[in-house]
Amino acid sequence: MTLLEWQDKWLQQLRGERGLAELTLKNYQRLIAADLQELEQQKITDAKQLRVPVIERLLVGWRRSGLGERSIALKLSAWRTFCQFLVESDALDDNPASSVSAPKVPKRLPKNLDVDSISHLLDLPADDEIAIRDAAMMELLYASGIRLAELVSLNRDDIDHRMMQLRVTGKGSKTRIVPFGRCAEKALKQWLKVRQVWLADKPELALFVSKRLQRISPRTVQQRLNYWGKQQGIVGDLHPHKLRHSFASHMLEASGDLRAVQEMLGHANLSTTQVYTHLDFQRLASVYDSAHPRARKK
Repeated sequence: MTLLEWQDKWLQQLRGERGLAELTLKNYQRLIAADLQELEQQKITDAKQLRVPVIERLLVGWRRSGLGERSIALKLSAWRTFCQFLVESDALDDNPASSVSAPKVPKRLPKNLDVDSISHLLDLPADDEIAIRDAAMMELLYASGIRLAELVSLNRDDIDHRMMQLRVTGKGSKTRIVPFGRCAEKALKQWLKVRQVWLADKPELALFVSKRLQRISPRTVQQRLNYWGKQQGIVGDLHPHKLRHSFASHMLEASGDLRAVQEMLGHANLSTTQVYTHLDFQRLASVYDSAHPRARKK
């Protein structure tokens, strides 16, 4: 049986046993079809001929054709799946594609909003109770850089209005104190008045609640942010992570204090903050050269 014939059986197996959608099957077929034709021209038509060097030569060809890391990783993943099918079908003894390393795919960073876009986004109606709550949530997300899960888990007692700071429980149940500004404080006070009317005498710890008078869910927050993004003309989907990223970017641009931003974001490692705020090495080198006593030029 040729590799092309094995490909047909593989796709049938994916369709029948795994129940994959037709679009997914077409993507799998597309990812390896050109490679199989190329191998056929090289007289490699039998499954037993598939060895690690063959897959490595394919990878070199992908690079030479100009494919990016993400596309190469997808093609290699498809080959691993195909070769594993051949192993399970006793056409191969082992999977040669599993021994070939995929290139590291660079992390895609969310685009942050500029300051003017943030100001426009947060200019919500002051006579609508839902809008008042949503404005307080968005102001707090942007003012403090907290995560979505941290926002919805906030309790009323986690707000210190005198010091204008939050007690936040982050990943690993680690607690940190995060400051917030006057705009967030004003929005919070307006929301707390509405919250008191909504809840009346009902005991509820949650800072932000839904109209059903329960702690607001992450899904609801995402839906409300996306709604306001469209209403206010923000390009692309608006989600909590974009506000967190905007906070980090604006703070770093204004202060240059990477360590302080790391603390406010609740990152365990400084390297996470560096990636998150798209710092490049040249900027770090510039900060080092101007600040380190043994780096400064006389």
